[in-house]
Amino acid sequence: MPTPAPRSSMRERFREQVREDVKATALDQLAEGGPQAISINAIAKHLGVSGGGLYRYFASRDDLLTALVIDAYEDLHDAMAQKLGSEAADRTPEEHFRTLARSYRSWALAEPHRYELLFKPPVPGYDAHAESLATAARSLMVILLGVLAEFGREDAAEPAPYQEDDVLAARTVGSSEFRLAVAVWSCVHGIVSLELGGGLSAMTVEVDSLFEYEIELLIERIERDHRD
Repeated sequence: MPTPAPRSSMRERFREQVREDVKATALDQLAEGGPQAISINAIAKHLGVSGGGLYRYFASRDDLLTALVIDAYEDLHDAMAQKLGSEAADRTPEEHFRTLARSYRSWALAEPHRYELLFKPPVPGYDAHAESLATAARSLMVILLGVLAEFGREDAAEPAPYQEDDVLAARTVGSSEFRLAVAVWSCVHGIVSLELGGGLSAMTVEVDSLFEYEIELLIERIERDHRD
């Protein structure tokens, strides 16, 4: 019989529970007042513990913010991956791309405060280029590169199995596939950010139709890049 996996100690389970409680309270603060409203001392008061005690679980507010950003990247990655994974294997590359873009937007609309954490420093002086954050961000590029690669494969039935090392290699050599992925992501992110920020409301734009129109334009560009 296989050896059962060792159970974490009670201390480890308690530590993880406290961290989750702290992050949940921080997300409430984020939704109410933005990143600047996140306060470890206020969280400690809410949880009924000392502020100094919580620094055993998060060394600083920046440390807590980093945990929230990484969680957001992971949740967005999982939302897109699950949507793609639920599709039939014989779906076309175009349909996979539509699913990817729509799931990206859906997550952003459902989690606007967390989405905003991903793309700009949450507070002045925060190191938004830390390696742990870069690694989390690359997980999204892995999915996008896999979907875009389908357009160049005659037997494409599912996203190509890209890994983080492929993203690093493509970025290092400045490959056309990486440039295309960044351009596509920039377009989708741009329209989603305008929608979340209210930038489209003054134009009386029907955002659903505009987003679908943008997706079709991007598909045309992707197909053209793969033909050239």
